[in-house]
Amino acid sequence: MLPDGFHRLDPRFVHVQQITGLITAGILSAIALLAFGSLGLAVGASWMMAGLGAGAWLAGSGLLAWWLWVWPRRAYAHASYRLDTEGLEIRRGVIWRRVINVPHTRVQHTDVSQGPIERSHGLSTLIVHTAGTEHAQVALAGLSREDALALRDQLLPRDGRDAV
Repeated sequence: MLPDGFHRLDPRFVHVQQITGLITAGILSAIALLAFGSLGLAVGASWMMAGLGAGAWLAGSGLLAWWLWVWPRRAYAHASYRLDTEGLEIRRGVIWRRVINVPHTRVQHTDVSQGPIERSHGLSTLIVHTAGTEHAQVALAGLSREDALALRDQLLPRDGRDAV
């Protein structure tokens, strides 16, 4: 636990984000290779130009993969949450810091979801649906399944009254 009752996300979330980043980098690199390769064939590029293009593609893909591998650790270090009598507070952001407050009185319902990579690591995302139109749902990814379910249960109305 951090100061002031804040909690860190589950450390396994870093690996989930890294895997997701590498998949994204692979897809973007393949698209870029196809696009630049097709363009090179269309304009009849020389072998030297093709080699330079391949080198640039390789460098760009490597840089993208490296960035998507390193960034999740930075984001994890700046992400935390707490649940108190007022509601849920989420802090995140490496460059642009963001604080999201969801008062208990604004919570309409909650969902807990898992994608395939999250599920394989025992993680979940808590989605809090709130009253209002702008930003009417807040997602908190990187929670253990148990923590997500516990937060969900604590956010639901306890006195039998429904806010709707």
